[in-house]
Amino acid sequence: MSTTTSVPVPPVEGARRPGLALAAVLLAVFVVPMSISGTAVALPGIGADLHASGAALQWVVNAFNVAFACCTLVWGSVADVVGRVRVFATGAALFAAAATVSALAGNAYLLDAARALAGIGGAAIFSAGAAILSTAYEGHARARAFALFGTVAGVGVSLGPTFAGQLVASVGWRWVFALHAAALVLALLALPAAARALPATARGAARLDVPGSLVLVVATVLLTTGIVQGSQWGWGSGGVLALFAGAVAAFAGFVRVERRSPHPVLDLGLLRRRRFVGLALVPVAASVGFVTLLTYLPSYLTAVTGRDSSAAGRLMLLLTLPVLAAPVLAARLVRRGVPARVLILASLGCLVAGDLGLLLFSPHAAVAVVAVPMLVTGAGMGLSAGLVDGQALALVPPGQAGMAAGFVNTLRLGSEAVAVAVYGSATASLVGAGHAYDAAFHGLLQGLAGVCLVLGATVAWLLRPYARGAGVNSPRPPLT
Repeated sequence: MSTTTSVPVPPVEGARRPGLALAAVLLAVFVVPMSISGTAVALPGIGADLHASGAALQWVVNAFNVAFACCTLVWGSVADVVGRVRVFATGAALFAAAATVSALAGNAYLLDAARALAGIGGAAIFSAGAAILSTAYEGHARARAFALFGTVAGVGVSLGPTFAGQLVASVGWRWVFALHAAALVLALLALPAAARALPATARGAARLDVPGSLVLVVATVLLTTGIVQGSQWGWGSGGVLALFAGAVAAFAGFVRVERRSPHPVLDLGLLRRRRFVGLALVPVAASVGFVTLLTYLPSYLTAVTGRDSSAAGRLMLLLTLPVLAAPVLAARLVRRGVPARVLILASLGCLVAGDLGLLLFSPHAAVAVVAVPMLVTGAGMGLSAGLVDGQALALVPPGQAGMAAGFVNTLRLGSEAVAVAVYGSATASLVGAGHAYDAAFHGLLQGLAGVCLVLGATVAWLLRPYARGAGVNSPRPPLT
């Protein structure tokens, strides 16, 4: 889709108060990550109730992740053509319907299909939701809106396991999905009034890139399926290697299709905007340095330090609390004149320092010893959450906001899937080779810090200031 996808027009009457739209977006953005992190807690109850096999049960989680990763970029580009609110509403309706089917599912295969549908809806929510905020707000108001976006998403991820665990223990796993459906229905009810409070856009001559979208979905399905199956089939197995080879071929075909398309689903020119690419890589570092620990540190706390699940959950608050507060703090600092680039690089530094500091963990380490590195790691995630999205979307034409949001969120979720799968596979390999769990954990922490350091250096280079004397026609978008 070309840069002429939409042209801003004067706001409609009432467009100066888009608070209801913000509330609808934030409610949906809260539910989607809560569904991602909380569903895993419900798996034992689901398996016992539905008599599901291990493979079918695992795809309750994997089906959502694969579908989300496959559709995020496509939905972002569709939103630029048919309208951001319309795509957001479609995503919310799909998610609500899928959650309802999940709550009523009588077998694991129907539940897997419903979770895949929820992933498709969740992709539309995140891509169109970020684009809505980008076009509804400007300046410091946009920074505050994206700070709330990052905070709410962090709250959803952090509270998902606790919320789901309480529901499973009290009223059963079906209520986890039923309440997700109810929340999305509330967001849908607010949308008509919210849409009237948003700036209007006139859609241009762009059309949906059906061939490019189909090839992209095939490529992403092959890649993400290979990733999630790698730890089960073996990374060197014929099936996984065949999936990866097919993904490479499909992505090569996607590039050829996009170069010839008058309205590509991904304008490859975005990838020549070095600052945009740099910002898009920041969530990748957060996936490596934070999300893997959010996923696997509880297992270390119970298996190595001897804490029970309740104590491990309380200790994990040291990792997650900064994610709740840091996005708002970052927005305030930007409003007071601190460059966004400084905060983003600080967040990457926190990820490296925090992961290295967690090497202090041992079977008998006191909470006071590990509290600081856990807080620092959480700050590394929180300082960039939301801030990166707002800054990245500010660097692209308004007509490509959906496409840009889709690209950033594709890298975000895709890197989470890769990081979690590779970490889990590496842990299993090290322990299987005779290494103690504690030694494997410490070795992998060093690897996480090293990857974050490389990504941080890459981002710093991509976000470097433009040299003086560049041509007058050279793009010089500032990082506000």
